[in-house]
Amino acid sequence: MIYWILLVLAIAAEIIGTLSMKWSSVSNNNGGYIFMLVMISLSYILLSFSIKRIALGVAYAMWEGIGILFITLFSVMLFDESISALKIIGLTTLVVGIVLIKSGTSVKKVRKDRTARGGDHAIA
Repeated sequence: MIYWILLVLAIAAEIIGTLSMKWSSVSNNNGGYIFMLVMISLSYILLSFSIKRIALGVAYAMWEGIGILFITLFSVMLFDESISALKIIGLTTLVVGIVLIKSGTSVKKVRKDRTARGGDHAIA
């Protein structure tokens, strides 16, 4: 469960970092670029910890896909960027792709090796 929380935090850090980059570019405040660098770095660090238990393809698809989805939504709300029907179709396709990747990933079962523990040896 902690690894999923780390992934959610990585996604949030990516969204905040990317939005601060946009904010810096429209407000001419260079401090936002430094904040962006910190948040994107934190995002990658959190992502790297989350993939210890989450499949890389799933984690990366969710990190990038959900990030793009929320960055687009916040860009429309905060920066008055336009959203077209094609963007909506693209975002919908992205969400469907993430769901398919997640649902198509199986959990790897750990096989216990009895010989490594000496479980098959005779006792004399």
